Amino acid sequence: MPNHTAPFYIVMNAGSGHEETDLRTSTITDVLNGAGRAFHLRIVEHGNELADIAAWAVREARANNGVVVAAGGDGTINTVAHQAVGSGCPFAVLPQGTYNYFARTHGIPEDLGDAVRALLDARTEAVQIGMVNNRVFLVNASIGLYPTILEEREIDKKQYGRSRLVALLSALKTILGSVRQMRIVIEQDGVQRKLRTPTLFVGNNRLQMEQVGITPMSEALEDGELAALAPKTAGSLALLGLFLRGALGRLGEAEDVVVFSFKRMTVKKRKLPGRPRIKVATDGEVNVMTTPLEFKVVEGKLLLLKPAPVPAPDM
Repeated sequence: MPNHTAPFYIVMNAGSGHEETDLRTSTITDVLNGAGRAFHLRIVEHGNELADIAAWAVREARANNGVVVAAGGDGTINTVAHQAVGSGCPFAVLPQGTYNYFARTHGIPEDLGDAVRALLDARTEAVQIGMVNNRVFLVNASIGLYPTILEEREIDKKQYGRSRLVALLSALKTILGSVRQMRIVIEQDGVQRKLRTPTLFVGNNRLQMEQVGITPMSEALEDGELAALAPKTAGSLALLGLFLRGALGRLGEAEDVVVFSFKRMTVKKRKLPGRPRIKVATDGEVNVMTTPLEFKVVEGKLLLLKPAPVPAPDM
């Protein structure tokens, strides 16, 4: 059972402006002070500070039987969770991103004030995470076209603002540009499979799978597996068609997509000597990793604070 007097160690990513950051800070402060709950808040002004501040939060939480809290988008939540995994510290989320898939899947309110209040009597539950090599992902991981889409999206968001519309238009622009094919070898349970695909997407989020229309994969996630998707098509227009199917929740109807579930698999590029490096996106953050890539599901290592269940109405 969670300790309802445990102090919170909050890592908050600064907003797009001082006013936004000040508003978020005052919301968190007002709710927790009003509840008489001890907390310590650190604001991340620059991205290169995030990992160090997250490590600070975990150290302090372990020393004081506290809770590590990530306030930000999926990328911020990922970085803080990466530090919290296996620490034994409860982990909590105050979602502030564009899509907030992780928070929404676990019933965490998107409104900041409601999310803070939900922490006060939350329950602890061990949740499934994915890993690629030594990197945690809570929502998804990918190689190929998808990391390129994310990099272009960040450039466009800095210019046009953070919104789902900007993210959508940016993705369309990238898909209609030059698309490169990857030749990869997937090994799963001792069996190898060769694929030629523009991108390999690995999902760990039921809501995202349902949203794009691949319901069987959401069921696989509930059974402790990860979901893999790889388009077989090469042309930009064909990829655009798949993208639109996904936006309409009908990707499961497409015939030119390889879809399967797994607990562990290894991926490497074909016909390349040595151990080539490749861009890998994890929860919206792009890093460079050395192949082969090992994807696996990990259970019980992240102790998430989830809102208490709403009592059923009396009949």
